[in-house]
Amino acid sequence: MARGEDGISALIRVRFGAGDAHYGGNLVDGARVLALFGDVATELMIRTDGDEGLFAGYESVEFLAPVYAGDYVEATGKILAVGNRSRRMEFSAYKIIEARSERSPSAADVLAEPLLVCRAIGTCVAPRLSS
Repeated sequence: MARGEDGISALIRVRFGAGDAHYGGNLVDGARVLALFGDVATELMIRTDGDEGLFAGYESVEFLAPVYAGDYVEATGKILAVGNRSRRMEFSAYKIIEARSERSPSAADVLAEPLLVCRAIGTCVAPRLSS
């Protein structure tokens, strides 16, 4: 967890493997990136509400660049607004290491600049507290 100028944020970093590839050319399904956003949202809800909460929905999702097996992706999220039980969140996913299978099956490059691959806005809901 990080506390930036804008409040609480969370980060997760993963390497997508061959089992994550869903399409030809080892392309990873965008739903895998959205699953990372779900994990980030869960951490934010636990840190702020003491409960995993429920993901109510996305108001926007943009897939901006492909992700392939062997790539490392860093997903971040932060809470934008707090309602009675709702938490509006912003998510971003950046490719930070890129597989280079054309050089060899295990080759990869650290990117000079992280590449934004997906961004989204979503809302989670905290459970009602029992009296």
